[in-house]
Amino acid sequence: MQIDHLVLMHYFTIIIFVLSTSSLATAQQRQSNISRGSSLSPTKTSSWLSKSGLYAFGFYQRGNGYSVGVFLAGIPEKTVVWTANRDRPSVSGNATLLFTPAEGRLVLQTPQGQDTFIADISQTVSYASMLDTGNFVLCNSDGDIIWQSFAHPTDTLLPTQRLAEGMQLISSASKTDQSTGTFGLYMKPDGNLVQYPKDATTNEYAYWASYWTTELGDKVSLILGEDGNLYLVNATGFNVRNITSQVYATRGSIYLLRIDWDGLLRLYSHNLSPSSRWSVLWNSTSDRCDPKGLCGLNSFCVSNDLEPGCNCLPGFAPVIQGNWTSGCERDFTSESCKKKGKKYSIRAEDNTIWEEDSYSVLSQTSKEDCSQACLDDCNCEAALYKDGNCKKQRLPLRYGRRSTQSGSVAFIKVEDTSESSTDMFLHTREGKKEIMKDIIIIIIISCLFVSSLVIIVILVVVNHRYRVSSYRRTCHNDDIEFCEDIAPRSYSYAELERMTDGQLVGDEEVEPKHLERIIKVALWCILDEPSLRPSMKKVLLMLEGTVDIPTPPNPTSFISTI
Repeated sequence: MQIDHLVLMHYFTIIIFVLSTSSLATAQQRQSNISRGSSLSPTKTSSWLSKSGLYAFGFYQRGNGYSVGVFLAGIPEKTVVWTANRDRPSVSGNATLLFTPAEGRLVLQTPQGQDTFIADISQTVSYASMLDTGNFVLCNSDGDIIWQSFAHPTDTLLPTQRLAEGMQLISSASKTDQSTGTFGLYMKPDGNLVQYPKDATTNEYAYWASYWTTELGDKVSLILGEDGNLYLVNATGFNVRNITSQVYATRGSIYLLRIDWDGLLRLYSHNLSPSSRWSVLWNSTSDRCDPKGLCGLNSFCVSNDLEPGCNCLPGFAPVIQGNWTSGCERDFTSESCKKKGKKYSIRAEDNTIWEEDSYSVLSQTSKEDCSQACLDDCNCEAALYKDGNCKKQRLPLRYGRRSTQSGSVAFIKVEDTSESSTDMFLHTREGKKEIMKDIIIIIIISCLFVSSLVIIVILVVVNHRYRVSSYRRTCHNDDIEFCEDIAPRSYSYAELERMTDGQLVGDEEVEPKHLERIIKVALWCILDEPSLRPSMKKVLLMLEGTVDIPTPPNPTSFISTI
């Protein structure tokens, strides 16, 4: 049976390790069973060792404090393989891990009086044990395991440990922080292994999967063999599929499978010699940017010499410097569609893609038209262009990456901070609208002005023609006084005497003084200076003789103008 072979390989490795180990730290206790009433402290007895001394359960350094977990103690580079309550903050050096004497509960106690249970169980525990497999177990009085760390994996799978149907490995937040990270490896009911971002566990977000074409049956589990290979086994331990086919078995080596903080699933090997280091034997993907979510919202992943890096989209800045999973945010304040004051531009990023969640798709369009369409659309904050299709999207954008094989162009709307730009895709939306508005206003004013002039000219011409026509009709009707000469004519005394027959008004004789009065009034009324002319009221009074009429100025200047 395959499982028997794995067990034999496991014990062979333990024997090699025991023979190669010369000494162990005195701060650790090596014993088979841990009795109730025992305790650990970060600064005193800090851990309980397995029989061989390869694994230990207890306190390990985490940042400026301590956490409780299982780690490889038999190698210089202590490697954490399991963490209890991984999302709780680390504790100080004054904390205590107590295996309670009454019911056998594992309780982490702090000076502040905060108690945290390591294992959630209701049965009474008789003893605990750190096994040479790396499995920390709690047993009842019959020796049956009622709780084990192997049933609650964090980010690591050890040899002989099973990842059963419905179980998962979740990555750590970073290399030194074992709290819950971003990525997960899931054992699906159909016997497939799938990697997702832990918050998006549907097939569309998978970035690596085995996807066997045939059903492997129920109760399929992933197991890491002592030979360093990954197998899928059924409920009886029979090997139904090899995930890795190469035999890695090396005398005196140990193996572990871990989903790392960057989302890649890696198979590691470590020789038990003091100078050895961990080496990668296999990984789920060679593209470091494949894991979706390695870079947070509004950023994209770039592979540089096989190492991944994260860049913010144009117009964005990191939310937390150095923590790329926190994503990026705009480095300017955007305005709602109701406001018209903000000016925007479009920045282009070649070969950049992200999750497609478009609200509008334009077909059979060009890059330039796609860029302009997003710029003119108040709701559009980014657009993806590929093969003539323009997909408009809103923020936030996630799972961004740069891929030279994508052939797509990303357009990002940013604040326009310059008057001009050499970028072929930089267009100012509001600037163009303002120019068009000014042009329309000028055209309207010009049209109104020209129309007014035309109307005035037409009215003048019509009025002139009407006057001429009226004048001609008057002359035609023998109204001699309105014909021909309009300006008053001058007559000689002889002409006046002849026309009046020597009389002023028929046969009437006029008193010389009255005539003199009339002439004086007339001379006052025709003065060149308007201010010297009398008012109509005064003219009436002067003609009636009510007021005296002063001698008018010399009319010589007036006569000379006639």
